[in-house]
Amino acid sequence: MKDKRFIGTGVAIITPFKNGAIDWQGLAAVIEHVINGGVNYIVALGSTGETTTLDDTEGRKILDFCIEKIAGRVPLVAGNFGISDTKTLVQKVKSFDFTGISAILSSSPAYVKPSQEGIYRHYEAAVEHCPVPIILYNVPGRTRSNMEWETTVRLANLSPKFIGVKEASGDLIQTTRIIKNKPDNFIVTSGDDEIALAMTALGGDGVISVMANALPYQFSSMIRAALQSDFDTARKWNLLTYDLHKWLYVEGNPVGIKSAMEILGFCTNEVRLPLVPLSQSNYDHLKTMLLEIVKKDHLQVV
Repeated sequence: MKDKRFIGTGVAIITPFKNGAIDWQGLAAVIEHVINGGVNYIVALGSTGETTTLDDTEGRKILDFCIEKIAGRVPLVAGNFGISDTKTLVQKVKSFDFTGISAILSSSPAYVKPSQEGIYRHYEAAVEHCPVPIILYNVPGRTRSNMEWETTVRLANLSPKFIGVKEASGDLIQTTRIIKNKPDNFIVTSGDDEIALAMTALGGDGVISVMANALPYQFSSMIRAALQSDFDTARKWNLLTYDLHKWLYVEGNPVGIKSAMEILGFCTNEVRLPLVPLSQSNYDHLKTMLLEIVKKDHLQVV
């Protein structure tokens, strides 16, 4: 059977900063906001969390903080396992303290552009030593190589520890082929907010969302309705939030969502170099669109 903990809406949470340091008060506020908004699980230290700008000590402190604040209310996925060197990935899996961690999210190797066989062997080496479930992550826009559907299905059949894939290729044909050919217990979740509803309608299992940092109730409600085959309701939620996608990603992620969270009062929009904050013009567009959604949905800005 599928691991039901990871069906529905996961949220790739941001790492709030203030004057160059981690804003712990802001992070606590984000955690409470998304849990109260109805997300099914939290992913910390993903690309939305600016993990590549955090040192190992900061990363560990963030995970420990999340474990404490979540307090078992929803599962926590550690997203800082996107390591391109297989030997280093294996060493990390062997030495990592997984207490309080429900699963890991591991993106395929970036920059080196391995063959499909190389991607397969990379994950094969890691799964042997990993004590918790692994969610594969295909994100060609960041890694510059695509994990083909045949490789995903091959890994799904290799070990029950591979419980699912965050598919962020944006390719619905590829996604459909995964869904058609995967084992029954394998979860397929969207890594692209904009097509999350479409992927779920095709037979997917939900989303790991960026927008759900800001609008957890709306995004979770859309995915929940879609999983229940209530597509009239799901479409209403999708259309309510749809125009926001452009402004969240116009200058990249997490630049846009950081500004959205500032507008909503949770933290500053500070990012770490080489990222820079959203330009004023795009910030104004984002603010207008976000506040229109909040007003239409009768929400209060904190």
